[in-house]
Amino acid sequence: MTIKDVQNEICRLKKEKDICILAHSYQAREIIEIADFTGDSYALSKMAATAPNKTVLMCGVRFMAETVKLLSPEKRVILSSPVAGCPMAEQLDIDLIRQLREMNPDYTVVAYINTTAELKTVCDVCVTSSSAVKIVRQLDSDKILFLPDCNLGDYVSKQVPEKEIKLVHGGCPVHAAIPRKDAVEAKQLHPDALLLVHPECQPAVCELADYVGSTSGIMDYAVKSDKKEFIIGTECSIAEHLQYMCPDKKFYPLSKALLCQNMKATTLVDVLNCCQGTGGEEIELDAETITQARKCIDAMIALGG
Repeated sequence: MTIKDVQNEICRLKKEKDICILAHSYQAREIIEIADFTGDSYALSKMAATAPNKTVLMCGVRFMAETVKLLSPEKRVILSSPVAGCPMAEQLDIDLIRQLREMNPDYTVVAYINTTAELKTVCDVCVTSSSAVKIVRQLDSDKILFLPDCNLGDYVSKQVPEKEIKLVHGGCPVHAAIPRKDAVEAKQLHPDALLLVHPECQPAVCELADYVGSTSGIMDYAVKSDKKEFIIGTECSIAEHLQYMCPDKKFYPLSKALLCQNMKATTLVDVLNCCQGTGGEEIELDAETITQARKCIDAMIALGG
């Protein structure tokens, strides 16, 4: 079978079986092309909640599928590749957060959406990379415990200096591994290009950027800009997707090391197997976890996140 044959069969099956396919922006191009919705993790969860389909297939990583289940507990949610996890989401455990809460009783615990459903049950409010500054600024509390991405937390603290923000050490190992020298070299190699980076990158990298924002923010900025060249400081697939979207512009990955192996775990054949009912993993969360984890998401929604 060719790639096109597989894509056509997926499209036939998803219609026949009433499946909504979600693809995170870091997925491969051939998966993006057959998805019903593409975007950042939380945006996909909101799209899934409004979709009429009873089954949702998440082409992404586990915490994203869990978030879909939290917002649509009545739907059947399938993770396309059971091995697709997220080191950042999984690096903190619930007992540590409980201990930190006891040590900092007057702090509001802010959780990046890139956390497990279990961890969300002991946090006060969620944020996304695009809403973090807005949400933290609006919180009644002036004392914030931010987890798990300390780079995103550092970026938020600089935008909201009036609040005391404690950072829990953690983060995205892919974004955080890119050193400042890579950004310097990329700018020297492409002197006419704007540097657009994700706030999960090190502060020293963000300081050199012309724009710092979420994956969707980076894409929107590049599409709408009248500039013609861009260095993309997030997962390598975004530079590729932008090249298809804007063939008259040039996009350069900040580093070839910006490759998420977990996102790349899902293949087009995995998606086909899920649609055939022979692959993937159904996400199941107990009622207590859903109720408790939803509280911090609902708090984010109430604050306009």
